[in-house]
Amino acid sequence: MSEIIKKRSWWPIGIIVFFVLAISYIGGFVIWASNLREDLVANNYYDNEIRYQKELDLLNRTRQIAPTAAVAYDANQRNLIIALPVLPSQSAVGKVRLYRPSDERLDQSLPLALDPHGVGRFDAKSLSPGLWKIRVEWNVNGQDYLLDRPVIVPNPS
Repeated sequence: MSEIIKKRSWWPIGIIVFFVLAISYIGGFVIWASNLREDLVANNYYDNEIRYQKELDLLNRTRQIAPTAAVAYDANQRNLIIALPVLPSQSAVGKVRLYRPSDERLDQSLPLALDPHGVGRFDAKSLSPGLWKIRVEWNVNGQDYLLDRPVIVPNPS
């Protein structure tokens, strides 16, 4: 008598295991992605987008009138230095916004305080290392100006 040995095929089990693993991976990825923080540029992002053209006009006016305006970080004294071309007889009124793209909770807003030469020094010891976007808004003689510059704060060592 000859016995017929049936060989069992592993294909159905392999296909089922593949689909179970694929569905588990996709489910895990969805759970991981839904737990990530979603920080927009600002809370009222769409309202800010409407004012974008006004900001472009202010940036262009600033570039024409104040091409030497600058923002720098002094690593020795850990100060933020803002230099604006302001005549001593004029007084600039405005604010400085420190924006941290990676963490909205670190954003700060400071009043603009300049010496008679148009230079302002701000204590930056509380700023965490990394990229900061400095936005200076000021008004001189009824004209608004806007300066937007990135600054990298290094690790204190």
